[in-house]
Amino acid sequence: MRWLGLFLLCFFQFSCSSQQTEKINGVSFVASREAVAQEHVQELLNIHANHAAIMPFGFIRTVDEPEIVFDSDRQWHGETRKGAKQYIEMLHKNGVKVMVKPQIWIWRGVFTGSFELKTEEDWAIFENSYERFILNYAEMAAETNTDIFCIGTELEKFVTNRPDFWNALIPKVRKIYKGKLTYAANWDEYKRTPFWSQLDFIGIDAYFPLCEHETPTVEQCRVGWQKHKPSIEQLAETVDRPVLFTEFGYRSAHQTAWKPWLVDMHDNPANMQGQVNATKAIFEEFWSEDWFAGGYVWKWFINHKESGGENDNRFTPQNKPAQNVIKEFYRKS
Repeated sequence: MRWLGLFLLCFFQFSCSSQQTEKINGVSFVASREAVAQEHVQELLNIHANHAAIMPFGFIRTVDEPEIVFDSDRQWHGETRKGAKQYIEMLHKNGVKVMVKPQIWIWRGVFTGSFELKTEEDWAIFENSYERFILNYAEMAAETNTDIFCIGTELEKFVTNRPDFWNALIPKVRKIYKGKLTYAANWDEYKRTPFWSQLDFIGIDAYFPLCEHETPTVEQCRVGWQKHKPSIEQLAETVDRPVLFTEFGYRSAHQTAWKPWLVDMHDNPANMQGQVNATKAIFEEFWSEDWFAGGYVWKWFINHKESGGENDNRFTPQNKPAQNVIKEFYRKS
């Protein structure tokens, strides 16, 4: 009996370890004017990425015109259903899995999380167009056997003001698409998102403020994560869902870990070491956690040779030292 017990224990441990899924080592693959080619996907393979987020777009002019325009002939190739499908097929051909993440852009760059409407009539117009927008891409995700589908990105006011809409939308999406679902909550929104138990991942755009240092060290960033990480883990345990960083990344600029969500920091000098250190810290803090599924680096442009570089102070790690950090970490994990 003693030998039988040892055998069963070993068998159980082997079974558990064999069922563990690989981490999502992803990039946010930015929509382009042109079709994606093998040379573009090869750059993802070169950094050992196993996932890519594909982001078709819908557009809103103003709160006075709440109809979402999408899948239009005036949009770039990668922003449309045809283009997104072509991207997905090329990625799948190369063994790269995909999350379809439809996003809204409000003219003049108004933050989507603050978008809300004044009248029930306007809400009805917007909700009808948003449902058509999402179900259109849920159909495409089903057609392409996409691995993950994201039902929205950083829409806090829409989520909190219109709970009945979201409770009705999720079953409609599931009826069309049979894969995994998530929602991309902003870093300061995710605790209040009410429908995590209806989805498969807790999705977070992980632009958490960590520290104000001009060139933060890895340790300073890891210390900064201790203000946020326990709450993230607690939510994962409470709703029994793994956490997925639907976006994560840092600008190659001074104070990159202070307010990582800022995009209009053109005057900040380029700082490659800060981006390297902050990237190392997020990998070291999260990728070893069982409750953490992985994430998608923000952001990766299709034309790799023309992107990033030593004088660029924006998010992309392309042709910068941070690219090698990602490559080495994705290779090992």
